[in-house]
Amino acid sequence: MTRRLTAAALALAALALSGCVTLFPDADPAQLYRFEANVAASPAAAGPRIGILRLQTAFPRAAGGDRILTISGGGEAAYIAGARWVSPASVLFDEQLTAAFQGAGRARLINRGEVVKADYMMKLDVQRFETRYDQGAKAAPQVVITVRGVITRNTDRAVVGEQVFTAEVRAGDNRVRDIVPAYDQALSQVLGEVVLWANAVDAPAR
Repeated sequence: MTRRLTAAALALAALALSGCVTLFPDADPAQLYRFEANVAASPAAAGPRIGILRLQTAFPRAAGGDRILTISGGGEAAYIAGARWVSPASVLFDEQLTAAFQGAGRARLINRGEVVKADYMMKLDVQRFETRYDQGAKAAPQVVITVRGVITRNTDRAVVGEQVFTAEVRAGDNRVRDIVPAYDQALSQVLGEVVLWANAVDAPAR
C-alpha cells in the first residue's frame, strides 16, 4: 500500500512539474534586459524649491511584470519569447522616475516614508508600455509609452496640473537588442517632459 501511495505521489509531482518552467540544465535561460532613461539635468530655476510627493504609479497589469508586451496590428497581445526585463517593468519605471528628478531644478520628488514636507502630490498612470507591431510581424516594431499625470495641491487636494505624455519610437530592427534602445528613447522623452511639467508648477504661498 505504501509503495502504491509513493508511486502515486511521484506521478502527481511529475504531472505538476510538467506545467511549470523547466529547471533542468539543458533549458535555455531567458535573456534579461533593462530600460534606462537619459534625462538631462534642468537648469537652476529662480524661486523656492517645491516638494512633490510621488504617489504609487499605476501600471497596466499586462505590461507591469517582467515580460515584454507586444501588440499586433489586429490588437492581439503576446510576449516576446526568451526575453524578460531584469525586474518588473513597474519597478524599473519607478526607479527611472526617481533618477530623472535628480538635479531636476526646483521640483524635488519625495517618496513615501521620507520625513519631508510635500507641497504637492503627483500621480502617474502608465496607460501604454508596449511594443506595437503596426507594420507586420516581421517589420521593426514601434515602442509606445503613454503616461497620464495629475498634480494636486497638498493642502486642499485641488488639481493644479493634468497632462498626458506620449512617445512613439521605431526600433532599428525586429530584434530585442534593437527594441530595448527604443524603450530607452521613449522613456527618456516621456520622463523628460514629466520633469519639465513638474518644474513649471507654481510654488505655494508660504
